[in-house]
Amino acid sequence: MIDSKPDCGQAGAPGRRIPWLERGILGAVCALVVGIYAYAAHSGFLTSSSLRADRNYYNLLVQGFRAGQLSLKKEVPAGFAAAADPYDPTAYTHYMVLDTSYYKGKFYLYFGVVPAIVMFWPFVALTGHYLPQKDASIVFCAVGFLASVGLLRALWRRYFAEVRVVVVAAGALALGLATLTPFLLARCEPTEVAISCGYALTMLALAAIWKALHESRKRSAWLAAASLAYGLAVGARPSLLFGAVILLVPVAQAWRERRTVLAPLLAAVLPIAVVGVGLMTYNFLRFDSPLEFGWRYMLSGVRQDTAQRFDLRYLWFNFRVYFLEPARWCAQFPFVRDISLPPVPAGVIGIDAPFGVLTNIPLVWLALIVPLAWRGRAGESCSVLRGFVTAVALLFGVCTVTLLLFCAAENRYEVDFVPALVLLAVIGILSLERGLGPTTELGQAGRPRQGTWGRSMRWGWGLLLGVSVAFNLLAGVGRCAEPHNNLGKILLNTGHVSGAIAQFEQALRLKRDFAEAHYNLGSALEQARRPQEAIGQYRQALRIEPDYASAHNNLGNALWQAGQVREAIEHWEDALRIKPDLAEAHNNLGLASMSQGRPLEAISHYEQALRIDPKDAATHANLGLALAQQGRLPEAIDHYEQALRIEPDLAEVHYGLGLALEKAGRTQEAIQQYEQALRIKPDFAQVRDALARARAVQ
Repeated sequence: MIDSKPDCGQAGAPGRRIPWLERGILGAVCALVVGIYAYAAHSGFLTSSSLRADRNYYNLLVQGFRAGQLSLKKEVPAGFAAAADPYDPTAYTHYMVLDTSYYKGKFYLYFGVVPAIVMFWPFVALTGHYLPQKDASIVFCAVGFLASVGLLRALWRRYFAEVRVVVVAAGALALGLATLTPFLLARCEPTEVAISCGYALTMLALAAIWKALHESRKRSAWLAAASLAYGLAVGARPSLLFGAVILLVPVAQAWRERRTVLAPLLAAVLPIAVVGVGLMTYNFLRFDSPLEFGWRYMLSGVRQDTAQRFDLRYLWFNFRVYFLEPARWCAQFPFVRDISLPPVPAGVIGIDAPFGVLTNIPLVWLALIVPLAWRGRAGESCSVLRGFVTAVALLFGVCTVTLLLFCAAENRYEVDFVPALVLLAVIGILSLERGLGPTTELGQAGRPRQGTWGRSMRWGWGLLLGVSVAFNLLAGVGRCAEPHNNLGKILLNTGHVSGAIAQFEQALRLKRDFAEAHYNLGSALEQARRPQEAIGQYRQALRIEPDYASAHNNLGNALWQAGQVREAIEHWEDALRIKPDLAEAHNNLGLASMSQGRPLEAISHYEQALRIDPKDAATHANLGLALAQQGRLPEAIDHYEQALRIEPDLAEVHYGLGLALEKAGRTQEAIQQYEQALRIKPDFAQVRDALARARAVQ
């Protein structure tokens, strides 16, 4: 238990304390928050096409460890392994390898290794089952939250004993629901696992620092525990590294007390140094460099090996989106929409729904009144309290600066610094309540009777707390739409169309203006042979996001099937205006040109599509047909053969190749292609006729 012995110079709480009632109130708040975590958490599916826990990346890493390797237990697709440049995003878009690191023919995890060591591996060793990433994230967030509540209770009992328990309960609610953890848990991918683990371990490190500051006889032991916890936090989130400066706060306290500093200094440095050596060895064995975590070799949808990860040019942009930019609000539930992004500097490689904490979590402004905490205090009590607040402020400041210089701005990253800032704000509330205490007048019943000023202050911070918690919960609800959308995509790709439709509809119930979910629902409705409904969903996606190239393309497909040729062509052209390298739109315009008797225009579109995506078998086949109609038989035969090298079991392509070979006078080869087409599709009547004709000629 975190030490909560009252400060000997602290005035007692007004009235009589009822310990069991206080514990019950705080326990109820903790249970409520953890319950919300469990309810709000959703598994993420961005990195996997499987719903099985053993296919999660952290469990694949554990499987690799158990097999005696440092790489993931994941086969490298042959086509990907043969790519000339595997770090070009076009080389891996067709494979489920997103968010891995690829080096010397193996897949690695660039997310911190510590969650696998402290959670996933022990769980499978003890139970024989693999732990879902969602459950691990819940546990880590719950540990971080409970550790912060332990710190709050210790602060209350030692330094703010006159503050009522309902105020402390409100502070606990803030620590649980105003720190962006509901948003983090709404989509539990490997990133969220690593961040939540770092959050838990930093809060545990702060708890150990509290003990080191308040128990001078055991200072070195507690400081060693803090150093170990923070070292593991860095192993989960390397971006937390510079926050390790907080370990020096108890060392400075020992120096101020004129005690020996060698023992606490060694306790602060050695455990985290041992963890650091372990991490560098792990990196060297994987990537031949002790400082390489796999970021340079990431497969994340954008090129990473040339990215400038830290730079001053990102500072102002990141500060604006992390601190200043307000969320946009709308009349539809859950009411919260993403911020309007300011101009994005060159080099930024990722932006994912960041929110300005000063404008959307206004409770954090109360961190500014923390100096009230030591008003009227003197001596050791004031010094120790200042030391702990300094540690929390350093953790917030250093972790914030690190992220402000980073090349990506994502809401989930804010959990690296927002919990420490909210803890400072809660200390600010306690300080304010303590300051209000002596100015109240005693009523006839001996209880404090609050004046107008006191009531105004309580209503003020209560309103800030309510707005902050409400924003977190509503933003989290909106985020929950993404896992439903991602699950729908998996179900659609595996042929479960009705289940996919249900997931997309649920995503849209949670977030009505979710353009991607409208688009995906349109795709599912097309597969369910509900074309008019699909057209409506594509149009809705485009009303929300007019420059959605894929939605233009798919709407064009649906309109084409509905016989609305002119409008279909317009949408394909719009798709290419927005995204000139959309190969599918070029292919579709080629088909339209062929149907309208413009083969040369069609050939041009097909060739452009193949320059973008040379491994598209359908486009090779379409180009082969167009070339054959123009009498360019050698070229047509070449493209048909390329299509079959990519996808050998296309009966229609074997048939087309047979026709081209027959026209070129290569009848025996044509017969072989017709026979192959019939082996694949025995009821292909046109092929039977062609085969009979070819044999008769032979």
